[in-house]
Amino acid sequence: MIFRSLVAPLSVAMTFSLTNISFAQQGSASALFDMMKLGKIISVMREEGLAYGASLGGEMMPGRNIPEWPSEVARVYDHDKMIDGMRDSFVATLGERDMGPLVAFFASDLGQDIVELEYSARVAFLDEAIEEGAIAQYQTREAEDDPMLAAVKSFVATNDYVEANVAGALNSNFAFYTGMIDGGALSSRMSESDILADVWAQEPEIRANTQEWLYSYLLMAYQPLGVEGLDAYEQIMATAEGRAMNAALFESFDQMYVAISRELGQSVAGYMLAEEL
Repeated sequence: MIFRSLVAPLSVAMTFSLTNISFAQQGSASALFDMMKLGKIISVMREEGLAYGASLGGEMMPGRNIPEWPSEVARVYDHDKMIDGMRDSFVATLGERDMGPLVAFFASDLGQDIVELEYSARVAFLDEAIEEGAIAQYQTREAEDDPMLAAVKSFVATNDYVEANVAGALNSNFAFYTGMIDGGALSSRMSESDILADVWAQEPEIRANTQEWLYSYLLMAYQPLGVEGLDAYEQIMATAEGRAMNAALFESFDQMYVAISRELGQSVAGYMLAEEL
């Protein structure tokens, strides 16, 4: 259930009792959304977005004091809109598919431990010092051929996390470009092939950063589970239901971030043009 938006600036620039869950709820995508506490994860993603938006403003509009920029970024990263849109997309993508096995897993003690560990680590990563420390720890354990890191890599491969995150970041970058063009800040003569060329030029760096972030974050999050606990999680995610849920998550996160990135590009363009005037 991990998604990290790696939108880059332009180069030109849980314990529940199963007895309390009805059979109908067990097959519900909406119940699964709640059981995984995705709203809490999205809230952290919003905090990441606000920090990214602040740095983006400084990079794209250097030397300018724009008091209203933080509120504009907050408007783009609207909390309720992000959660409601994500839920609607997730539920619509899964449709009437029976997700009972996943609901049961995330209702278990292990499932709720996983939910809380992922959330806690994501919150911790809001602190750059903690994130840097986790990256250093990953690099050290990479050199030691660590069994827990090997389990994390297997889990990442099973869920295709690297490719899904890289694709999401590229889509978001493309949307940011188109937002800038729609806002009039880039030449209208810039073709789609030009945009794609610039976006693809960022792919190697995005891939390297994605792998480093994923392994560092998941190693920190899942350490308390141990290899055995993570293997159990990997097994449920390798089922047909697990793969369907993963696909729905990435489709929904991708839609959310593409919309945000395009709107953010339009906002940046608007402020850049205002400066020119």
